[in-house]
Amino acid sequence: MNIYFLANLTDLERFCKEEWANIATSRCAIFSINTQQRCGFRKAVKETKTKKGSVEETGSSHAEQSEGLIHKKGASLPAETQLAYTPPRNFGQLVKPLVFTVGFTGCSFGTAAIWQYESLKSRVQSYFDEVRANWLEKIRPQKQGDLRKQINQWWNSLSEGHRTVSGIIAANVVVFCCWRVPSLQRSMMKYFTSNPASKTLCLPMLLSTFSHYSFFHMAANMYVLWSFSSSIVSILGREQFLAVYLSAGVISTMFSYVCKTASGRLGPSLGASGAIMTVLAAVCTKMPEAKLAIIFLPMYAFSAGTALKAILAMDTAGLFLGWRYFDHAAHLGGALFGMWYIMYGHELIWKNREPLVKVWHDLRTKGPGRGGSGGSGPL
Repeated sequence: MNIYFLANLTDLERFCKEEWANIATSRCAIFSINTQQRCGFRKAVKETKTKKGSVEETGSSHAEQSEGLIHKKGASLPAETQLAYTPPRNFGQLVKPLVFTVGFTGCSFGTAAIWQYESLKSRVQSYFDEVRANWLEKIRPQKQGDLRKQINQWWNSLSEGHRTVSGIIAANVVVFCCWRVPSLQRSMMKYFTSNPASKTLCLPMLLSTFSHYSFFHMAANMYVLWSFSSSIVSILGREQFLAVYLSAGVISTMFSYVCKTASGRLGPSLGASGAIMTVLAAVCTKMPEAKLAIIFLPMYAFSAGTALKAILAMDTAGLFLGWRYFDHAAHLGGALFGMWYIMYGHELIWKNREPLVKVWHDLRTKGPGRGGSGGSGPL
């Protein structure tokens, strides 16, 4: 009987070992299947990340359908995808844009100072050329309905401010048309939208100032620029205005880079709003009692100082509350730069241009053909 029990015990042990082996084999198989599923899920996420990176670099057809989507890029993606691909806050990558901002601003004002010097120098010669042209018009028979003459008369009837911003408006129209060319979409997204997450950081800081995807956005910005052009050019002059406008586009984009990197809400932006906010803020700061009105509501007039305060309050709220339809950081940076330049920048920068102009004058007069007409030689 004991032998039979031992035999049964041996069979029981053998049976238990076989069962445990089967269980262990099943668990290994289940673990292997689960591991493959998880690995497959991770591969799918990586493919999604690659596609999203491709969208950021080259631009997709869905992201380029409207400018509002460009400002709110990523809003339609799932929450898991947004969290998985939020880039780290790397302020080190902003060193190069900062150097570009300082260098470009200095070059803009230096070029404007030299341009003004050359304009003043050639004013006398231009005066004699104009007198000669008027004399030839009187002795030469005129054609009735000459289109060129009508265009010249219209151009001469414009104020200096309107003539100055006409080139800026034309450049914005050309870039707007380029957005409509399918073969240029990749280059437009790369160079004409500013994004701190992009590999190309410096050149878009300037080019995005002339870039609009929406016709309404471009029309609104150009209307404001046209409306304030006469006032700002009369305050600063043509050369100084262009230096301020171009510098404002780069500075407002730099301010946007910093705010986007600090908040982690990265995405492309475009438009001349930052530079135009500088023009608007400069005029309102210089003439706070001037009366302004909205184009659609001309019956409601308000002072320029009140308008500036309202704009600053709205953009500050949009920046801290995370409104993403407009680039409120660029608006705020442009407005602050315009206020600072009128109050302090004109004295610090433009009125200290004399040493540079003197160096340029010495280079012009010491060149070939030195003498009474030494400045006429090309340099």
